[in-house]
Amino acid sequence: MSETVEPIKTLPLVMKEPRGRKKPPAHLADLDEAGRKALLEDMGLQGFRAKQLSMHYFGRLVDDPAEMTDLPAAQRDDLVAALLPDLMTPLRTMEADKGTTRKTLWKLFDGALVESVLMRYPDRATVCVSSQAGCGMACPFCATGMGGLERNMSTAEIVEQVVAGARSMARGEVPGGPGRVSNVVFMGMGEPLANYKAVIGAVRRLTDPSPAGLGMSARGITVSTVGLVPRINQLADEGIPVTLALSLHAPDDELRNELVPINTRFSVAETVEAAWNYAAKTKRRVSIEYAMMRGINDQAHRADLLADVLNSYGDWGWVHVNLIPLNPIEGSKWTASDPADEREFVRRLEAKGIPTTVRDTRGREIDGACGQLAAKE
Repeated sequence: MSETVEPIKTLPLVMKEPRGRKKPPAHLADLDEAGRKALLEDMGLQGFRAKQLSMHYFGRLVDDPAEMTDLPAAQRDDLVAALLPDLMTPLRTMEADKGTTRKTLWKLFDGALVESVLMRYPDRATVCVSSQAGCGMACPFCATGMGGLERNMSTAEIVEQVVAGARSMARGEVPGGPGRVSNVVFMGMGEPLANYKAVIGAVRRLTDPSPAGLGMSARGITVSTVGLVPRINQLADEGIPVTLALSLHAPDDELRNELVPINTRFSVAETVEAAWNYAAKTKRRVSIEYAMMRGINDQAHRADLLADVLNSYGDWGWVHVNLIPLNPIEGSKWTASDPADEREFVRRLEAKGIPTTVRDTRGREIDGACGQLAAKE
């Protein structure tokens, strides 16, 4: 690090959510088809109605019970209350990029606040979802990490963010006419692999064929992590070929210990090896996320070191680097790299054969870009 940079102050790492948090109400998105049927039968309702409710939620994207005309009127309220309780209330939606980027602030049942972002591109529509209210990973350059961890989200709360985006697309509420959500990235608030069970449940609901789920391709889903090595290894054995995105941000332990505090538990070498193992098992290329911070991690020698670390596992196309111009946080000393330094960083990576892209920073002006989600009313 440069001698002129002050020591980086970080919060403590928090791996588990605070105790005593109430759980959200059970929702059909929390359950597989058998679980939905059993829940209705336990309540004295007809089990086969679960498939009808699933078709309304995942297939038709209905949110008004009055439109569920195949359910008997006398039972409709009970059926909806049993499997489709209200999980989250939209408090505010902000738009950027001529309406094609939409950030929604959600209030959960217990008052916790989270944000999701819907981004429409010419060839796809992506929902960036939160998996925790807050985050316990304590990365000092990230607005979410500076707020600490409030609680884990349920599978259904995660899925609902995608379904809400799918409704907006289907109803033509996003410029460009009616469409569908094709991609989901777990890059909103929280560390997805610290809420492993709920996140895997959400991935399964997103990829289950309709009406069990949304019927998305696993290849359109990206799960991001700062590097929880045991969970990366577990994910590799799930049999779901999602894309893994590893938020590395530094190629050396000395700097990464400060930027990404989980590195004090799992070193750069251990973390990159887990990512390589994921690529080897799933045959899916891993994305290395690297937020470019002026004078902190954007030096040319770090580009060379990053390339050397990645190339040490061979050049069989297992990895690419996704550079992220740091998105500003109000009151923060952290700033984006000088464009010339960014170009040199790219040049050095590519010279060593590392495929590299610079991320399009959608939603920056509405605090909807990477590292900016803070969920404030």
